[in-house]
Amino acid sequence: MDKELSFPKDKIKILLLEGIHQSAVDEFEKRGYTNIDFHKGALSQEELLDCVENYHIIGLRSKTTLTTPVIEKAKKLMAIGAFCIGTNQIDLNTATELGISVFNSPYSNTRSVAELIIANSIMLLRRIPEKSKKAHNGEWLKDAVKSYELRGKTIGIIGYGHIGTQVSVMGESMGLRVLYYDIEPKMPLGNARQVANLEELFANSDIVTLHVPGTPQTKLMIQKEQFDLMKDGVIFQNLSRGTVVDIDALKDAIVSGKVGGAAVDVFPVEPKSKGEKFVSPLQGLDNVILSPHIGGSTQEAQETIGAEVAVKLIGYIDNGSSIGSKSIPELNLPLQSNTRRILHIHKNVPGILSQINQILSSYQINVVGQYLKTNEQIGYVVLDVSGDATAEALNALKHVNNTIKARILF
Repeated sequence: MDKELSFPKDKIKILLLEGIHQSAVDEFEKRGYTNIDFHKGALSQEELLDCVENYHIIGLRSKTTLTTPVIEKAKKLMAIGAFCIGTNQIDLNTATELGISVFNSPYSNTRSVAELIIANSIMLLRRIPEKSKKAHNGEWLKDAVKSYELRGKTIGIIGYGHIGTQVSVMGESMGLRVLYYDIEPKMPLGNARQVANLEELFANSDIVTLHVPGTPQTKLMIQKEQFDLMKDGVIFQNLSRGTVVDIDALKDAIVSGKVGGAAVDVFPVEPKSKGEKFVSPLQGLDNVILSPHIGGSTQEAQETIGAEVAVKLIGYIDNGSSIGSKSIPELNLPLQSNTRRILHIHKNVPGILSQINQILSSYQINVVGQYLKTNEQIGYVVLDVSGDATAEALNALKHVNNTIKARILF
């Protein structure tokens, strides 16, 4: 295989949208990727369709949507970076079918969200939103009525994952007792205690906070019935997904006094841009904090996310490593010396590996290392072969039945 067959880094075109942090650009440039188009805003479907076929890598946040038509038109596309927590804005099925690796940063903003949970708890226990609003309107509500310290209260955490555990540790350091509920057994941190069911958590928690994914199982998991089981005057927070809480039931619970204060950062329907009006049944209620889906939006989190996703994308393009991919089977690849590396993505059907090995054998190419991983749809095999592999051999691999993508990496 001739060295010039490796894809030159300056020929790889990268599109970064929505003001992705400079840390991502720095990582790309540090590794020799300089052909970068940077946009501060999102692109519409029409704008994407006009330009997407020019790019090998696309980076976006949550406002840009990569639909099936857009991905299918991106014939050169090798990888997509979601510089955020979720990947709902990307058609993962299409990306998988076309052998396009999708990476995100699911845990980089855990500290930012956890800090906001604790801050909201203090503000709501002291009824600061209500007092602040009155002060802005010229009223001087100087009293201690329904104002409480955080210390000594119990916080109930629903979902004891990366964010839930951060809330647990921070809460305990502030003097909170910690209960948590998770569908799986989880090792407690500090003095936190796992409860057997939500009923027990609701009955004993002064603060209830949600940290669950948006799945069919969690849809509307908190409704009137669940609010009725909570302590009178409970502080309720949802910084997870807008689909997990019945907003109208939450409003009724706030108005009735069952919920003494609430902080909501995610909503069933959210504006798609800053210019679109935000409407919620929770607007205008006392002791309620409404934030525009910014639980993880801090400069520190964005810097970390920018670097983390860029490093994953570079790892995939540079050496084929797919750890953290949401579409391609995950392979963590060792470095080999004096070898060539071939990447082959194919439909997950029997006989592919046998065909690949037969071709390599016919060209008398020695296999130094072979790494294979599959999911339900596709298989991903990485071949480290002797240095005398040729372009003709790669061309033969591209014609293996059910091949999706094949390329010589180096």
